[in-house]
Amino acid sequence: MASAVMTPAQLRALQAPLKERYRAEPAAAQQTLTATGRLGDDVSCVVETPRGPVVSGLHPATGGTGALACSGDMLLEALVACAGVTLRAVATAMGIPVEGTIHAEGDLDWRGTLGVSRESPVGFSAIRLRFELETSATPEQKAKLIQLTERYCVIFQTLAKPPALSVSTE
Repeated sequence: MASAVMTPAQLRALQAPLKERYRAEPAAAQQTLTATGRLGDDVSCVVETPRGPVVSGLHPATGGTGALACSGDMLLEALVACAGVTLRAVATAMGIPVEGTIHAEGDLDWRGTLGVSRESPVGFSAIRLRFELETSATPEQKAKLIQLTERYCVIFQTLAKPPALSVSTE
């Protein structure tokens, strides 16, 4: 399915009122995003999304069947989605036609999350983001495109500079 290509002028027109408002009212730019899940059957959690529920469960390497979404995969998918949208927005703003694919890979040692080894970390020890792009952009333009994508990608920056985390119970 072919999609319409947004022009730099269309993107600027779309974002200009938001940018003006956020400059005039900085507090309006501050928002809290939320996610909600409920404990599901067996070892699962049902995450509510605007597009319907996503049932997450154990990765096959930790005892899951692979039938449910894995939160580790979802983290990498969120990175790919954010990087792709950000790259497309930056390319549009720069007037650079681009097509391509975004890949994310993350290294895990399952011994950590399964409690097999206290020395093994819980979570990703490394994440790699890779772009396979088809573009007529010059090498300098392409480098700037990637630099700005990295700078403005919310998920990339959150992983690169982790926020303060807290946990509570009620």
